[in-house]
Amino acid sequence: MVRLAILGVGRIGGELAYLAASLGIADELVLYDTAPDLLRAQVLDLRHTGLDIAISTDMNDIRDTDLCVFSAGMPRNPSVKTRADLLLANLPATRSCAGLLKRFSGVLITVTNPMDINNYNLFQSTGIPRERCIGFGGQLDSARFGIALRSRNISGQPSVLGEHGEHQVPVCSRLDAPVDSPVREEILRELQGASMEVIRGKGGTVFGPALHLARLVRMVLKDTRETAICSAVLDGEYGLDRCSLGVPVRIGRDGIQEIEEWELDPWELDKMAEAGRFVAGLCGKVVP
Repeated sequence: MVRLAILGVGRIGGELAYLAASLGIADELVLYDTAPDLLRAQVLDLRHTGLDIAISTDMNDIRDTDLCVFSAGMPRNPSVKTRADLLLANLPATRSCAGLLKRFSGVLITVTNPMDINNYNLFQSTGIPRERCIGFGGQLDSARFGIALRSRNISGQPSVLGEHGEHQVPVCSRLDAPVDSPVREEILRELQGASMEVIRGKGGTVFGPALHLARLVRMVLKDTRETAICSAVLDGEYGLDRCSLGVPVRIGRDGIQEIEEWELDPWELDKMAEAGRFVAGLCGKVVP
C-alpha cells in the first residue's frame, strides 16, 4: 500500500490530493491543514468523487507515510514581488512541518516558497538525509522555458537550474542551436515574470504546479529512475554547498539517487554561482 501525506491542502495541496486519487498514484492519503474547515471541505469533496481511496486526517499517521509533500503556508500574490519575500511569512509553517516530521522515514517534497530555502531548512531541522529532501519547482520552470523556446522557434530539451525564483538558470548550451546572451537575458526576464500574470488573473498558479508535482510524486512512488530538475541539498556539486538548488537528479523510491553534474558554459556557470550565493545567504539567515 502506497501512502501519501500532504501538509497544507489549499490550492496546490488540494489539487495534488485530487490528482493522486484520480490517477491512482497513492492508495491512501493523509491530509493535514491548520484550517479545520478547509481540511474537512477538501476531504468531503474528495469523497464525493466516489473514488476508492482511504483518507486520514490524523497527524500521527504522517510519519508512517511513504512520501510527504509540504505545501502549507502563504502563497504568492500580486503584492509579493518575489518568492524570496515569503521567507519570514512562511517560516512558522516550515517550523511546524519540521515538528510533524520527527522520525519520518519517507521522502519529503517541499513546495512552499521560498522553496529552495525551505527545503534546506527542513533538511537541517528534521535530520532527514539530503537524498530524501526534494524541492519542487524546476520542472515547472523548465516547462515555462519550453514555451519561451517554442515562441522563438528554438528546439531542444528545456531545462532550468538554479533558484526557483529570480535567480533561475535556463540551460541554453544543451539546446540544438547556439543562443546568444541578449536572447538568453530576454528569456530569463520572461521566466522571472511567468507566473505573475496568472497570479493577477486568478489569485495563484494551480494547474501547472499541481500537474508537474503529481508527476514528480509518481516518479518517486513508482521508482521510475527518471531524470528531473529538482532542488537538491548540495555538498560540493557545481562548486556549491550550504544551500539547496535546482539541478538535474535521478529520482527513485528512495528520493534522489544521483545528482548529475552537467557541463555548463560560462554564462550558465556565472548565473549558477549567483543563484548559489543568493540562496546560501538566505539559508544562513534561518539555519544556524
